[in-house]
Amino acid sequence: MVFRAQHRGTYENDLLIGDFVKTRIATMTDSELDEIEAVMEFPDAELADWLTGRKPIPPHADTPMLRRIREAALNRQ
Repeated sequence: MVFRAQHRGTYENDLLIGDFVKTRIATMTDSELDEIEAVMEFPDAELADWLTGRKPIPPHADTPMLRRIREAALNRQ
């Protein structure tokens, strides 16, 4: 999963999603891993817009996990 999260196809998402997964995967539950898998099903361009705050997360995609990833992405130093 770490490899897939870090090799999404766009460098921006490789960093945002990949770093999130890499730093948290050891403590994630099976349910959280399933939630990450669901997030990674969205197209890269949409994810990049949502994770950077360029566009709001639409209702059909709004999940607690996607919001957690976006919060981590927006708080990157």
